[in-house]
Amino acid sequence: MSSSSPFSAPSLICTSLSFSWPDGTPVLDGLDIAFGPGRTGLVGVNGSGKSTLLKLIAGDLVPSGGTVRVSGEIGHLPQNVTLDTGLQVDEVLGIAARRRALHAIEAGDAAEEHFETLGDDWDVEERALAALGELGLGHIGLDRTVGEISGGESVLLRLAALLLRRPDVLLLDEPTNNLDLYARRRLYAAVAAWPGVLVVVSHDRELLDLVDQIADLRSGEVTWYGGNFTAYEEALAVEQEAAERMVRVAEADVRRQKRELSYAQMKLARRKRYGQKMHDQKREPKIVMGARKRAAQESAGKHRILHEERLTEARGRLDEAVEAVRDDDEIRVELPYTAVPPGRTVLTALDLELPFGARVGGLDLRGPERVALVGRNGAGKTTLLRTIAGELAPVAGEVRAQVPLRFLPQRLDVLDEELTIAENVARFAPDATPNRIRARLARFLFRGGRADQKVAGLSGGERFRAALAALMLAEPAPQLLMLDEPTNNLDMASVRRLTTALESYEGALIVASHDLSFLESLGITRWLLLDGELRETSAEAVREAA
Repeated sequence: MSSSSPFSAPSLICTSLSFSWPDGTPVLDGLDIAFGPGRTGLVGVNGSGKSTLLKLIAGDLVPSGGTVRVSGEIGHLPQNVTLDTGLQVDEVLGIAARRRALHAIEAGDAAEEHFETLGDDWDVEERALAALGELGLGHIGLDRTVGEISGGESVLLRLAALLLRRPDVLLLDEPTNNLDLYARRRLYAAVAAWPGVLVVVSHDRELLDLVDQIADLRSGEVTWYGGNFTAYEEALAVEQEAAERMVRVAEADVRRQKRELSYAQMKLARRKRYGQKMHDQKREPKIVMGARKRAAQESAGKHRILHEERLTEARGRLDEAVEAVRDDDEIRVELPYTAVPPGRTVLTALDLELPFGARVGGLDLRGPERVALVGRNGAGKTTLLRTIAGELAPVAGEVRAQVPLRFLPQRLDVLDEELTIAENVARFAPDATPNRIRARLARFLFRGGRADQKVAGLSGGERFRAALAALMLAEPAPQLLMLDEPTNNLDMASVRRLTTALESYEGALIVASHDLSFLESLGITRWLLLDGELRETSAEAVREAA
């Protein structure tokens, strides 16, 4: 591990890079970082500047200071891929003009402009179809529009366009968001085979375990760790154990220095009393007593100053040791009235037919069950959750929730952007006092003035935490909580916090997610697969199918 790049001939160098938002909020200040050949996982807490750094490198943002130097072409897959639904697949891939030229030549049109457009790229279609095939998109062809494919497929299509270009530097920002397990496997294979410089920001453990090194962006500085994410966690655990040990040593030193200072002050007071006694009893000549008194005071004073300086230094070492220990605050959701007794009926559905065709023959949820809802992109998982929540009407059949429920959608649009966190919670719990709201928000790590932040200015992880707080603190308290892809856009620390929060939740839980590692960490009691129809499955079967 070192504080500088481990590469001798980097392909990408950022020097003294700085960036602030228009309101003056600093994100990066004088950052130096370099990337060379190989795969790098860029990690850090939400708000540390990971996505901003990638946008600065890609040229999507302009730095307020510093430089970015890249040898070669850059390809960037942003966190939120938005494509014009009217675009054809070949337009997204950037080959539409060459295809038209190729087809014109094949049809007998020998115009020079067609040959100029096509150049030497006579196998453009074969290469494009091969790139799509690598990512499991061979079935969509080159003539369909973006509006005809799923959200996950559009992410893979954007990645296919990058693979077709073969940039020298590839930047991926949360590329597995909205990808089903099958699509993730395709992405993993593409990343594992990438020959150039690759920088990936992700909360996906399996993806980060494919990288060669981890760059940890923290407090505006980067620390490098060799190996994949598992090796990084192991190294971090050793570091934190040493840091906590140093805190204990520093605390002991502060206590010792306090004792020695107290002892020095006691000796000084004792000498003063002795000198005063000698003076009162006039046992020695006045000039001798004066000299003795001055010498004693000077000696004791120096002794006291020495110990005060040592105490100050010990406190400084303690502050440094505490700073080295990472903040592992955890969300606590020990809320009353969320507990569901075993055996109590929570949710029932019968002969349910959903919009867009999926069917649920029967569903009976009892007690504090923890249900994982899995399935391919476009299978209808979000539609099912929205139907249970009452946001969509079923085509046929009925569904009934028999306890208070709350639904947290992927878009986190339950919050009002212009209100503060505390004001948003008050919307869901109008009878709660401001003090009660703030006390409960502290459990979600929004303490003091942080509860007065406007939602519009929150990072992805903070926004999710605020939305979760608003739903969990709602009245009546939810005894059924439904989450749709909750780990999208969350850093690893936020995922751990979410896991801890859900561990302490005592109600029934339904989580739709493609993140198997996250689902397995929740203590899932039932696995439901939606694939045309809803049926029981297992974690092992889901992994094998992917």
